[in-house]
Amino acid sequence: MDLFIHNFLLGVGEITQLSVLLSLLAGSLIGILVGAIPGLGPAAAIAVLLPATFTMEPLAGLSMLLAVYCGAWYAGAIPAILINTPGTAVAVLSTYDGYPMTRRGQAKRALTIAFTSSFVGGTLSVIALTLSATLLAQFSKKFGAVEFTAAILLGLILIVVAHKGRMLSAIMMLGIGLFITTIGLSGSTGTVRYTFGSTGLLNGIPLVPVVLGVFAIAQALILLEGGCQPQKNPIDFPKPDKSTGIDWQGIKSVFGFPRTLFRSSAFGIGIGILPGVGEFLAQFFSYNSARKASKDPDSFGKGNPEGLIASETSNNAVTGAALVPLLALGIPGEALTAMMMSVFTVHNVFPGPRLFSSQPDLVYGIYISMLMINVFIFVTLLSLSRWSFLITKIDNRMLGIIILTLALIGTYSINLEMSNVWIALFFGVFGYIARRLGIPVVPMILGIVLGPILEYRLVQTLVISDGSLGILLDRPIALGLFAFMMIIIATSIFSVWKKT
Repeated sequence: MDLFIHNFLLGVGEITQLSVLLSLLAGSLIGILVGAIPGLGPAAAIAVLLPATFTMEPLAGLSMLLAVYCGAWYAGAIPAILINTPGTAVAVLSTYDGYPMTRRGQAKRALTIAFTSSFVGGTLSVIALTLSATLLAQFSKKFGAVEFTAAILLGLILIVVAHKGRMLSAIMMLGIGLFITTIGLSGSTGTVRYTFGSTGLLNGIPLVPVVLGVFAIAQALILLEGGCQPQKNPIDFPKPDKSTGIDWQGIKSVFGFPRTLFRSSAFGIGIGILPGVGEFLAQFFSYNSARKASKDPDSFGKGNPEGLIASETSNNAVTGAALVPLLALGIPGEALTAMMMSVFTVHNVFPGPRLFSSQPDLVYGIYISMLMINVFIFVTLLSLSRWSFLITKIDNRMLGIIILTLALIGTYSINLEMSNVWIALFFGVFGYIARRLGIPVVPMILGIVLGPILEYRLVQTLVISDGSLGILLDRPIALGLFAFMMIIIATSIFSVWKKT
């Protein structure tokens, strides 16, 4: 307990720095903005901001990105509730009951319920992060090269399995990502690989231009094309709620469903920890569980506040949980945490069990930062809920021009080389084509991030074991992880075979 209090005070000392507080506030406002604009989403915003965070202190840079992440997840409910168009992909289920409430003249009540549910889910996820990341980090001290190799492979498999109906595409994109990491000088042997005589490829293909291309530039091209315009039917568009003050009854109604609130938080936290699975599955389980347990299941999808609570609580409970594998094991579970990992590495800070003992001030600073982010976003959104409808009217083509400009400037500013701009443009077109074809790009990004770690640990494993699988008999944790992998693969193959 004394150690916890000591580390907590260290975190407070870090978070009270002016640069960290300003980064936190700026990121929260940016996150709210991008989350409330249909078709934009946090990935593009984080990609654009990523180069700027490299010049900040690690906690300031991470606080900004985390605030964008959380703010977008909160604000995605705004257009979902007001105009039946989710601001972020995870807000789809919020349209089911949020928009019918708006049609009944309960827009402010629906927004208040959504923001309060998000706050509860987000706060509980931070508590879970604080407890589980430390425990997992302690447990992972038993991990050696073999265990880390197995954990990374398990994460990659879960990423593929999460893309049901598109697993072949996910495998292909993951393979492309892993291949990209082999370009340049091998970190293990010093061998030159796949450079085709180009000296510019000796250092490989950097992550940031790829991320900016696949997320920011590709999103800009889609917005410029006009493919993500929000619905603006003058008949269906709701009138703004001009009532002043906070809807206290809306806040109170959230806590009238404690089982739904905490069950949805548990789904979000439990599933959010798993790499590659994320908030979509958490939302699906929590929404359907709430409907089955409800005394009035037929009202779900017709404006039942309980459905809105289940959806918003679960997707925001994922935000803190998604950081658990990143901090404890150094394994990002999805694209946004993969981008955050680059903020660590650019400052020579490496997530994993050693981080908790070497830099507890940074770890606990992240915990406190997440709590402050949730409080600030919640208060801001409640205060501005009556004006929320204005943000949904911003023209998407103008946004596309701004994003494209910022992405190109950010790419060039990394090291003032045009080669990064060309890489970003190439992957921007690649990402645009992939999205139009319905091919997931997240597996490729995670392949690029995890590829070098997997190669390093795999080489260590092969040296230790002399290429023999018999080493697993002496490594029960690794054996268990590999057995779990085989079960997942067999189950996935069987499910595909059963459908054919």
